[in-house]
Amino acid sequence: MTWGKTVTALAAAFAALVSAPSAAQTQIDTRFDDVFGTEALAPVDFDSNLGARIAAIADGSRGRIGVAAMDLTTGQTLGVLDDQFFPLASTSKIAVAATFLEGVEQGKWSLTSEFPLLWPLRSKAFSTRVAPVREGKYLPASELIELMITRSSNPATDALLRVVGGPDAVNAWMRRNGISEFSIDRDIATLVRDDGEYDPAIKVDRRDAATPRAMIKLLAMLHNGDVLTPVHRRVILGAMERCRTGTRRIPALMPAGATVAHKTGSLNNTSSDIGFITAPDGHTYAVAIYVTGQGSRSNRERRIAEIARELLDGYEEVSHAAYGG
Repeated sequence: MTWGKTVTALAAAFAALVSAPSAAQTQIDTRFDDVFGTEALAPVDFDSNLGARIAAIADGSRGRIGVAAMDLTTGQTLGVLDDQFFPLASTSKIAVAATFLEGVEQGKWSLTSEFPLLWPLRSKAFSTRVAPVREGKYLPASELIELMITRSSNPATDALLRVVGGPDAVNAWMRRNGISEFSIDRDIATLVRDDGEYDPAIKVDRRDAATPRAMIKLLAMLHNGDVLTPVHRRVILGAMERCRTGTRRIPALMPAGATVAHKTGSLNNTSSDIGFITAPDGHTYAVAIYVTGQGSRSNRERRIAEIARELLDGYEEVSHAAYGG
């Protein structure tokens, strides 16, 4: 089968699953309007039964849940509250790494350049605009990136965030690459120190936040080669493959033979996970799942795992239908 016929077959299989906007999604939108006082949202047409299934799992009655996913072969996407802002937490670290690596490509510094870890000093919440930090051990940039993505190290992240020029530099990198629904407003030390000002399950705060749709676009650009050179994209993607956090999130319910490359995020009453799921048949899907509320961190993580598995199963149904599997 030729590439053109393959894509056509996949699209046809996806179209075969077309359904009317799901009752589950309409209920989610209505509930969001009731809680946040927004104008009524138009029903979302997911163009698939898969969208309805995801909407049912992403029930927002115990806290907002945002989901975006993309089949990286066909470009088919779906979302639940994917245009609403959710706390980035540590999922922002992918953008920080990408901004630093652009500087490497421009000759500003290298992966062997050494910078100090930035450890937070004790200070009262909101006592200063920027939380105080102290310099620690100097490490090569390659090791700092590894630490910030595989182990979600905040001191390593703040080290590179200072090098690139702070949050504004990361936001500028995202804007240059066509992503506007994203904002880093504080370094990690300040973000963590002042965490808990608002409950993200009942309040939308656009500071240090992004939409799931924006994060899917970032993932797709990295995967498709739209940003950075292959060797520097591989620095990020390789570290995501080695991620040591979030074993109870996207990877938790994956079938044998599936692989995950991801980056987690955690703050007050919010848990998230974004990354790539590669199915046993080789197809890769980008997913971004942001969960608030749900009663406990374990409940949030379980919801992420359930949504991720349903996404994989649903997209695989489409793929198998196209190939006659």
